[in-house]
Amino acid sequence: MFDTLFIHVNLATFSASLDTPYGAIEDGALAVQDGRIAWLGAGQAVPPAINIVDCKGKWMTPGLVDCHTHLVFGGNRAQEFEMRLQGASYEDIARNGGGIVSTVKATRAASADTLFASAKARLDDMKAQGVTTVEIKSGYGLDLETEAKMLDVAERLKGEGVRVCKTLLAAHALPAEYKGNADGYIDLVCEEMIPALAPEVDAVDGFCENIGFSPAQIERVFEAAKAQGVWVKLHAEQLSDQGGAALAARYHALSADHLEYISEDGVKALAEAGTVAVLLPGAFYFLKETRKPPVDLLRKHGVAMALATDCNPGSSPITSPLLILNMGCTLFGLTPEEALAGMTLQGAKALGLDAEIGSLEVGKCADLAVWDIEHPSELCYWVGANPLSQRLCGGK
Repeated sequence: MFDTLFIHVNLATFSASLDTPYGAIEDGALAVQDGRIAWLGAGQAVPPAINIVDCKGKWMTPGLVDCHTHLVFGGNRAQEFEMRLQGASYEDIARNGGGIVSTVKATRAASADTLFASAKARLDDMKAQGVTTVEIKSGYGLDLETEAKMLDVAERLKGEGVRVCKTLLAAHALPAEYKGNADGYIDLVCEEMIPALAPEVDAVDGFCENIGFSPAQIERVFEAAKAQGVWVKLHAEQLSDQGGAALAARYHALSADHLEYISEDGVKALAEAGTVAVLLPGAFYFLKETRKPPVDLLRKHGVAMALATDCNPGSSPITSPLLILNMGCTLFGLTPEEALAGMTLQGAKALGLDAEIGSLEVGKCADLAVWDIEHPSELCYWVGANPLSQRLCGGK
């Protein structure tokens, strides 16, 4: 006698054991027991359950996984949006005290309660579109106190009916007090921030870019994370090819993210390491970039591709995973099946959680989304619509 049984439901399982598109089981059923998937299959012979939910032909997918966000931050950068529309580039704004540094000022000044309230509002938008797992990065504090404050806020958001993975992104930008002394700031990150905050986080990230940190500096960050036994991931090859993807692969990073300028050698390195490529079409769109990530090369070499909102105040103020699914298809050329896998199974892999979430399989967590659609491709097709019917995280 299972807790809950969903019947008359079409399952997009994304299970490798099924060779149907989307791993689909049509007119199926799925049972939940103690917060996990306990049974699934064709709907003709179903087990008994305390609570039976008739989905009446709707589709069920794994709960969506947003594996790259900067959800906690103070203020916003709408004025910089206006500046870009008047011709200023992202790099121009960053070099003149805007960009990440301006958000750092606002985040340092904001109370934890203020940060929580604004982040919760953004998270509520994501949950309303089927997100059950979200990664949240720090990186707008750039000092130990504020980075810890951001991570504490992310921890509080775990109480909002969603899985939260926390990532330390102290190597995000150079704070004003370290202007001209990037190596000195990396000393602070490696010697103080990572040792102090590693027990609280799931991964350590960095920004390897010509307006961020060099590969040599990021390698120091990775070594410090490795010494604490923490996974690494990396913002790599967004604006130029710094060799960040290959560096991430050498350290068996969970993911390398952005990748518009990645070379074929970098792609090969990701493939060999099993590092997930996280594609972020929201930032590509919002910054009006023209260089797309090499999706054909990633396919050719068998690199797993995830999709995420990259929700942040400067380059992707987007809280809609469904919009990102559409952008992944229309801007980057993913198929709807690749896009949906990118925000379920591959997103889970990018967080090291694919053994627990990301597909509909017996034993995995019952993180589920039920959609009032006739085919899974509709989740990538409709723009501005939200067909979510029901969302469960851990069976609740």
